[in-house]
Amino acid sequence: QVQLVESGGGLVQAGGSKRLSCLASGLTFFFGNAAMGWFRQAPGKEREFVARIDWSGSDTFYADSVKGRFTISRNNAKNTVYLQMNSLKPEDTAVYFCNALRPGNYYNPQGLYFWGQGTQVTVSS
Repeated sequence: QVQLVESGGGLVQAGGSKRLSCLASGLTFFFGNAAMGWFRQAPGKEREFVARIDWSGSDTFYADSVKGRFTISRNNAKNTVYLQMNSLKPEDTAVYFCNALRPGNYYNPQGLYFWGQGTQVTVSS
């Protein structure tokens, strides 16, 4: 069983910043080998891809909507992936989730495991 625990969300004003964290664990889950991603789901909308990072941290890719504002990173020693969000906009308001990524479809990856609870980010105008 893989567990994904997101944290760091909250209320922030437009233009502000937030840093999200995701701790991944599981008896048969080797975090250091897994590509990881962040996703988000706004009210009434489908879950969408935000950012991905390869196992080493050397390769990253972002959705156009967050490119230049968000930065994904990871610490394999801590089984944790981060999302630094700057210049936040009201349209960034959503529940943010992390997950390991299914192989294939680099530009629109899918989550591999059951989703965690996510962390709510609310950006006020």
